[in-house]
Amino acid sequence: MRYLPLTNDDRQSMLATIGAESVDELFVDVPKEAQLTGPIHDLPMHAGEMAVEAHMKALAKKNQAAGDVPFFLGAGAYRHHVPASVDHIIQRGEFLTAYTPYQPEIAQGTLQTLFEFQTQVARLFGVDVANASMYDGSTACWEAIVMARRITKRGKAVLSSGLHPHYVSVAKTMARFTKDQLIYSAPVLDAAGDSADLLDQIDDDTSCVVVQYPDILGRIADLSQIAEKAHQHKALLVAVVTEPVALGAIKSPGEMGADIVVGEGQSLGVGLQFGGPYVGLFGCKQKYVRQMPGRLCGETVDAEGKRGFVLTLSTREQHIRREKATSNICTNSGLCALAFTAHMTLLGEKGLRELALLNHKKAIVAADRLSKIPGLKILNDNFFNEFTLVLDDDSRPIVRKLADQGILAGVSLGRIYPEESSLAHGLVVAVTETVSDADIEALASALEGELA
Repeated sequence: MRYLPLTNDDRQSMLATIGAESVDELFVDVPKEAQLTGPIHDLPMHAGEMAVEAHMKALAKKNQAAGDVPFFLGAGAYRHHVPASVDHIIQRGEFLTAYTPYQPEIAQGTLQTLFEFQTQVARLFGVDVANASMYDGSTACWEAIVMARRITKRGKAVLSSGLHPHYVSVAKTMARFTKDQLIYSAPVLDAAGDSADLLDQIDDDTSCVVVQYPDILGRIADLSQIAEKAHQHKALLVAVVTEPVALGAIKSPGEMGADIVVGEGQSLGVGLQFGGPYVGLFGCKQKYVRQMPGRLCGETVDAEGKRGFVLTLSTREQHIRREKATSNICTNSGLCALAFTAHMTLLGEKGLRELALLNHKKAIVAADRLSKIPGLKILNDNFFNEFTLVLDDDSRPIVRKLADQGILAGVSLGRIYPEESSLAHGLVVAVTETVSDADIEALASALEGELA
């Protein structure tokens, strides 16, 4: 029996209440070209179950798994080795089936792991406090911008040109509704970065400055001067980290004065997974904790004086009046947060530093080998495990040709900045601990052949 909770009269009453003539008016923000006017073309109207299974299997065989070929893709999503024990832990029934732990008396294990997660993120970012995770890095970045607006009562955010373009896109989409002014321009292919430009753009109307660390081209900036200038104008510094493994080797953003630090936690414990689900990281200074989105798990004692864990701060719209909520984030990617925590716990501080050092050493080996190839140059020498190659021609055809040879050479800047012809020659190459010396040589030899 179908469940039909609303009658036509119910729908008409709801539409009249919000002032809409029809349901179609609820979709006016969706571009016309993206709206369907009928069935999807080229799809059969029906098929048998076995036929559908066979068809889907055939499509799946066209995929190329990251572990099957030399793999140098990065730009915000990274292939790292995830210990098998991580998968074993997150598939335990008490974790896999647990949802938001409203009842502490039956969710102590989940609450404790989230508490540990918060501790790990806070220490990694160099901040006082971290929340119990968010959707992903891009939405965490936007939440930081609107948090800065609440704190400063200003509506102008200065975005570094080195911020991932997908993060910028999310911010622009959301700013349409909040009317925040976003100051942003695409990067240029130079090693210096845009720190000087950012300093010039900070004024008394600025709510925050958003800087990615390391940035989309792999460059690592000193955030101290930007933080100092922002604070002189009572603005905040928001640091964005898309590769948390880097913080095992470089100074944390909090140490350099960042007020809010956000990022993507995928690198630790979470596979690439065709782009998701991932896990957003969010931390800040203690004095801003009540403006932080999401929720916090805290440590306490029960009636018998035993250690226990509870939700101590829940400022999302599910818990309090919507107009007082700091966010409408209604999930916390809890299973991915658990995977992050399990991986971090297995590594420990020493292991994370060793992993970071291994990544950096591998990237240096790759950069040294690739720098010897005529027809390209290394843009930046201040990198962690990711750097940018500048070719004499558009990098996109080269990447496609190498993919046909079974080598995933990197991320073409022309693909993620399709409207910026000046970036088309750039190719972002990521080298993690999963890359072998043979993989590096395969990439170098293939590039030599294509660029000759």
